[in-house]
Amino acid sequence: MSINNILVADDEESMRWVLSKALKKKGFSVDLARDGDEALRYIKTNTYDLAILDIKMPGLSGLELLDRVRELKSDLLVVIMTAEASMKNAVEAMKRGAYDYLTKPFDLDVIDAIIEKVNRAREVTSQVTLLKEELKDRYQLEKTIIGNSPAMREIYKTIGKVAPSDVTVLVQGESGTGKELIARAIHFNSKRLGKPFIALNCAAIPKELLESELFGFEKGAFTGATERKLGKFEQANGGTIFLDEIGDMPIDLQAKILRVLQEKEVTRTGGNQSINVDVRIVAATNQDLEESVRRKAFREDLYYRLNVIPLQLVPLRERNEDIPLLVEYFLAKICAELEVPVKRCSSDALRLLTGYTWPGNVRELENTLKRAVILSSDPLLTIADFPGLRVQKGGELVQSEELSLEGIVDIKLRGSFTNMEKMESGDVYTMVLEQVERPLIRFVLEKTRGNQVRAADILGINRNTLRKKITELGIEVKRD
Repeated sequence: MSINNILVADDEESMRWVLSKALKKKGFSVDLARDGDEALRYIKTNTYDLAILDIKMPGLSGLELLDRVRELKSDLLVVIMTAEASMKNAVEAMKRGAYDYLTKPFDLDVIDAIIEKVNRAREVTSQVTLLKEELKDRYQLEKTIIGNSPAMREIYKTIGKVAPSDVTVLVQGESGTGKELIARAIHFNSKRLGKPFIALNCAAIPKELLESELFGFEKGAFTGATERKLGKFEQANGGTIFLDEIGDMPIDLQAKILRVLQEKEVTRTGGNQSINVDVRIVAATNQDLEESVRRKAFREDLYYRLNVIPLQLVPLRERNEDIPLLVEYFLAKICAELEVPVKRCSSDALRLLTGYTWPGNVRELENTLKRAVILSSDPLLTIADFPGLRVQKGGELVQSEELSLEGIVDIKLRGSFTNMEKMESGDVYTMVLEQVERPLIRFVLEKTRGNQVRAADILGINRNTLRKKITELGIEVKRD
């Protein structure tokens, strides 16, 4: 059964008009609602295959309307739109049962792709199973995950889909990409909220001690075992256990982890009694586990039991558009922890941070900013506050302090235009030229205290040309 009837609800007339025109052109029947209450009346009286709802509307919000849809017509697919891209919105929308989540502005071909995906799904089954609401938003995440890049929005949607269930999740990514934060996000958005979240780094504990850490031990089990100790699985009972760097776990111990997954029970070292445990497992690794399986360094059966939902985190260098948001967040967090006035980065320093490849990912960025905040007495962090930061230039690594203006521009351009094939033809030269001209003319005018004759002379251009540029670029001239 294919999609025919679509409801669009948005308080912006322009958005309703654009979507209506595009969808009707493709042969769909479209009804338009100006707010959540009007949309609810349409849903009660009409039959729709798809509803596209704005998250913020007068009357019922998109999320509130989504809840009513789940009660009234659970087979109606809902796509949530929002102009405010955030993890909270994405997770909440997917958790409440949205089929997908879009951030304005978006290309109309995204809607086409969603409709095509729905139609393919309906060829397999006449009814798409929707996730039910498991948890009201009464709690916030213990830690905040920052990023509005497409890669991060996909992560948020996946968290929203998998959090309500007890399915095992395998988080993969380079060191420092925030795998534990993702695990915490899954736990704190699940029905296990309020129950323990226990994290264990399998690579940080000596192999001979790891088993007793996981499963505990009885008194007298070995020399030094003077009393009974509960293992991490028992401590996490009812909640979630996060097994970080599971690729480093000894292969003989992997068999016991497999037993926990299969039998849901553990046996303490030195004991003979099986103890039932109700624990959700989220595992993480920075290794290629498939390769480890081929090398017989990781059990194949355990790999498939863990890899029910694979979640791949991209390195920071592949989502550098998130760096300004991360810098702002970390500076506020670090300054609050150190009890100092909030500091910020100069535009040059921010360009430098955005152009750096960050082999240590988000963790390295946070530590770099913390070091700069501690060592700098100035409220404005500049390039000088990040000595030794090596950035890519012409295929070579260059110290930050060695960069020329041209080098900084080169780095910024490479960081900004990673998706060159998606750019409109004919607009790049003008856009870049304006972004260079505006700060240059503004700087010279500041130095000449608004004297346009002197500024034109320094710039080497005609005064009339300077006046024209000031008007075109929207530069405010301040005179003493």
